[in-house]
Amino acid sequence: MSPDPLAGRRILVGISGSIAAVKLPLLVSALVQRGALVRCLLTPSAARLVSAEALACLSRQPCQLDADQWSHQAARPLHVELAEWAELVLVAPLSATSLGRWLHGLGDTLLASTLLACEAPVLVAPAMNTAMWSSPGVRANWQQLQSWPRVLPLPPEAGLLACDRRGDGRMADPDLLVLALESLALWGWRRDWQGLTLLVSAGPTREALDPARCLTNPSTGRMGVLLAQAARLRGARVHLVHGPLQVPQSWLEGLSCRPVTTAAEMERALNEAQPTADAIAMAAAVADHRRATPLLHKVSKQELASALAGGWEPVPDILRGLVLRRPEGQVILGFAAHSGDVLAQAQAKWAGKGCDLLFANPIDQPGAGFAAAGNRGWLLGPQTDQVSEWGPASKLALAHHLLSALRLQIRPPGDAPVSDAVRPQGSRAAADP
Repeated sequence: MSPDPLAGRRILVGISGSIAAVKLPLLVSALVQRGALVRCLLTPSAARLVSAEALACLSRQPCQLDADQWSHQAARPLHVELAEWAELVLVAPLSATSLGRWLHGLGDTLLASTLLACEAPVLVAPAMNTAMWSSPGVRANWQQLQSWPRVLPLPPEAGLLACDRRGDGRMADPDLLVLALESLALWGWRRDWQGLTLLVSAGPTREALDPARCLTNPSTGRMGVLLAQAARLRGARVHLVHGPLQVPQSWLEGLSCRPVTTAAEMERALNEAQPTADAIAMAAAVADHRRATPLLHKVSKQELASALAGGWEPVPDILRGLVLRRPEGQVILGFAAHSGDVLAQAQAKWAGKGCDLLFANPIDQPGAGFAAAGNRGWLLGPQTDQVSEWGPASKLALAHHLLSALRLQIRPPGDAPVSDAVRPQGSRAAADP
């Protein structure tokens, strides 16, 4: 698999005054464990909630405070030095005060002046009380910030807040922030899916034999969920239809999710969501057969062999059905997981499915396929001779490659072709505009 996109990256973490600041030390530790070079910056309010000493120990670098900004012993102003040092910036939590300072060009704190001097991509994750988040001033500032170049906004989620209120304002989960930083390192802040809707299927389906047993597969849903999150970070509206998943719950934040169990439930959910989608990515591993009539009681061990021998029927081809029913202009990406001669099997499948793109990956090679962090495979394109081999790479890197290839196929009325080609694996230039 290609090197970790966060390894060796210079990441500046700015922490402002919200109780969510207490979550940042573990996030900093996670970044350091992945090989990132991390420096931390605390606002005066944040310094009352989180220890500068703890952040310094975890980052292996001094934690910068407002009192450090000016010194007659320093050759350069600290805010300029930090801004030029950083390749990626994370501001989390972003408070209402720090948001207002940044938006209105007020450089009266170290964080504010560093952000004003910064030309690196910035991931921002607000956190505040629901009423504060809903106030007209904050909403206007947030709306304006989302239009700024080099800024990747990650809005807060709904949940139970520290003030005991339930509502919007909870900072995005630290696991999701790390994922978004990895995405920023791979792709940058460009939002080439803005205004488009992507429908994604992910995970396995389960077909019951009886109340205690089922037919399923080892799919965790990781590839489909990462496709969905990567598209969301690139500006898409994302609908995710998924079977039972084995991924961090935080990776589902910000997605419109519809959980299902059986192939019939997945087919129904996809058919309902299809008319509004500009593109579909069918990453789910759907079971091939199901019981015509599931047994209502658990069969004994002695009865199991006969129960398995008969009563099964093929599951309808969901991908083929979506292709046949798709509205004009909708593009579809299919997936094929095989062992043995993967490419030959994929080409035969490609001929019968009719989808615009098909990604085929092996499930019998180390570091690829079900439950693996990475993947590799072949992308079959619109022309019969258009086949490209991708990977090995992380599944998030492959998700971005697939989204770029899929985006190139979308031609809404008046839309010009996307000029940004699929970028090479691990390219550091990917974080630059």
